[in-house]
Amino acid sequence: MPAALPPLSAAVEVALYRIATEAVHNVAQHAAAVSCVVRLEAGDRAWTLTIRDDGVGLPAVRGGGIGLTSMRERAAELGGTLAVAVAPGGGTCVTAIIPRRHTP
Repeated sequence: MPAALPPLSAAVEVALYRIATEAVHNVAQHAAAVSCVVRLEAGDRAWTLTIRDDGVGLPAVRGGGIGLTSMRERAAELGGTLAVAVAPGGGTCVTAIIPRRHTP
């Protein structure tokens, strides 16, 4: 059995939660996906949150919504990054990386 995740600071917990919920909302609204996987990993230096679906992928022209912008801002506020890309095999993959320096 894998080890339990270490504790999250309140700021990291809220940011990761909000990023995950927005990404899953986007899957439900736009992806026409059959499945969506949310994964949180605690590396030595960073938390990595990945949300991957098997849907239609990214549109050629993105709309004017604030979802992706807010996810990027939440990651950046904690010194992290957020990337959105076509997933291998199709669909979309959202990856947020937040430095572990915010761990309690």
